[in-house]
Amino acid sequence: MPSNNMMTSLRFAAFAVSVLFMWVDAPGAQTPAAAADYVVGQQDVLTITSYDQADLSGKFTVETDGTFTYPLIGRFKAGGLTLRKVEEGLKDRLKSENYFTNPEITVAIEQYRSQKLFVVGEVRNPGSYPVSGNIGLVEALARAGSTLPTASGEVIIVHSSVGGAADGPTLPNQEDAEAVIRVDLRALQNGELGNNTPLRDGDTIFVPRAESIYVFGEVKNPGAYPLPQRSTTVLQALSLAGGVADRGSTTRIRIVRIVNDEESEIRVKLNDVVSPGDTIIVPERFF
Repeated sequence: MPSNNMMTSLRFAAFAVSVLFMWVDAPGAQTPAAAADYVVGQQDVLTITSYDQADLSGKFTVETDGTFTYPLIGRFKAGGLTLRKVEEGLKDRLKSENYFTNPEITVAIEQYRSQKLFVVGEVRNPGSYPVSGNIGLVEALARAGSTLPTASGEVIIVHSSVGGAADGPTLPNQEDAEAVIRVDLRALQNGELGNNTPLRDGDTIFVPRAESIYVFGEVKNPGAYPLPQRSTTVLQALSLAGGVADRGSTTRIRIVRIVNDEESEIRVKLNDVVSPGDTIIVPERFF
C-alpha cells in the first residue's frame, strides 16, 4: 500500500497538472504565444508574420547584442523590449523607410531561451525551465514533474535581483531574507492558490528534503519516516507507521529527543507535536 507521503505527492502531481491545464486553457489566459508583455532577450527565437509580403515572414534569433537582422531594414534592436514594442518598432521602421504605408505584422515567441528559472531539491526532474509569460509556483513544480514523497512541507523561493543574470540556482541566504519566500506546500496541495507565488527570470525554487522521525515499539510498521510538516502530532506520526499494534499502549508513549547534544526522554500525549529527529516509542500494554 502506498505511504501517506507518496499519496500526498501523487495528489499534488494531479493537482498541479490540472491547475496547469486550467491556467493555459482559461478564457483570456496569457498563453506564451500571446504574451505581448514578455521582455525579449538574447537567444530568444521570434516568429514574425507579415501580411503584406510573405518573404518578410520567418523565424529570427536574437543575438548576444540583442539585435537581429530583418529583411529590408537590416539590424533591429529587440533585446530589452516587450514583444508589443518589437512589433511597433518594426512597423515604424517599415513606415519611416517608405516600404509600406500601413504595415501589418505580428511578433510572437517561437522559443524562450533568454529567461529561465531553476527547480532543485526533492522534485522528479530538477533543472532549469524557460520563463514563458506569466508563471507561478504550481506551474513550475508541474514542469519539474511534481514533488517527491521525500519532500518537506514547504517550498523555498529565492527571488533573483531584478535585471540580474542567472547562470544557475541560488540557495537560500539568511543575509538576504527579503529575497526568500517560504510557501506552505500542504496549503498549495489543498488548492489555496493564494500560495501560487508569481515567479520571474532567475528565480530558484528549492524543495527541501523532509527531516526524519523514527517510530518503534508496538506499531505495525516500525522504522524511519519523513516528517510531513512541522505541526505533525504524535498521532499523525503513528499513522505513518501503520498505527498502534494490538498489543500497543497509547497512554504511555514516550519520545527520545536530542537537545543540545544531550538525550532526553519525554512522556507525550497523542496531540503533542513531534520534532525532527524524534524517536517515538510505543510500549506494550500491561494486559
